[in-house]
Amino acid sequence: MEGSKINISDLSARFEKLKKALKPEEKKQKLDALEAESAKPDLWSDPEEAKRILQELSDLKKEIAQLEDLEGTISTIEGLLSQDAISPDLEKEIRATEKLLAELELVSFLSDEYDDKNALVSIHAGQGGTEAMDWANMLLRMYLRYAERRGWKTQTLDYTPGEEAGVKSVTFRVEGSLAYGYLKGEAGTHRLVRQSPFNADKLRQTSFALVEVLPEVTAVDLPDIEMKDEDLDWQFFRASSQGGQNVQKVSTAVRVIHRPTGITSSSQSERFQEQNRKIALNLLRAKLWMLEKTRQEETKKGLKGEYRPASWGNQIRSYVLHPYKMVKDLRTEVETSNTEAVLAGEIDEFIEAELKFVKK
Repeated sequence: MEGSKINISDLSARFEKLKKALKPEEKKQKLDALEAESAKPDLWSDPEEAKRILQELSDLKKEIAQLEDLEGTISTIEGLLSQDAISPDLEKEIRATEKLLAELELVSFLSDEYDDKNALVSIHAGQGGTEAMDWANMLLRMYLRYAERRGWKTQTLDYTPGEEAGVKSVTFRVEGSLAYGYLKGEAGTHRLVRQSPFNADKLRQTSFALVEVLPEVTAVDLPDIEMKDEDLDWQFFRASSQGGQNVQKVSTAVRVIHRPTGITSSSQSERFQEQNRKIALNLLRAKLWMLEKTRQEETKKGLKGEYRPASWGNQIRSYVLHPYKMVKDLRTEVETSNTEAVLAGEIDEFIEAELKFVKK
């Protein structure tokens, strides 16, 4: 019983700290505003905006309900602990409460700008030919499995297959609550060491792939990001086989180049060119936002330390499959020998550790 008292005392203190971080009263005000927007007769005049409002409304309702339920459960447990006997059911309830509290504490770390947005994830194979392209494909599978485990939806937006195996580059959307917030820390270079499956001598091979993560944003989200028509170079081409036979018959795929910066974005997922134009434009807008953010951080380098965006020089994680098995994050020092589970999408430990590390 004494241990349970200590546990619930700790839970109560952590919950009060959590409430200060999540600011439930402000969230209720935002909920009221969203409900008013969702009740407007012209809500569906812009289907994408309507979908965004309803998703945010659903996520906010869930979070507020979880906070209220957690507060009620902790209060109930405190009352029950005044009794002499502690039942196994009560111990089980305390453990479940600790788990939910930990999950909400993690959510409280996701309060940065655009953390609540969907994520646009790109994976690029590094030098090394087929080996690197196969590694990029392994990472793609890992992130798709992770998204599936969280109940998130994914959609491939752009896909360039490798000549023999794997993928040269791929961009996909991850749609779900706080997707960008959870995935943004995955940006950087991922290194693989293994015996080559493409070499008869089974030589040890090191491969690299670059992961970029951006929030899915629109002109409404980023009114200060200016994209003049004369600065945009549009190109149209036939989609790869990933897009299906119908889209290959005409040039539905779109590539847009921002002339002042040279930044490029592409989309070939939709059957109609105009839809791909919109996707490519939003992806370009997100890249320009990241560029501006990087520039701003660079000016603060002397005060806040060096800022390292997703780049080939920023290695964040090492995956060793030979001569031993180990996945190690080079920022948080979190490591595991269960490489199969990690490559199957069980990367929660790494993502959570990075969120906590950044917020220290």
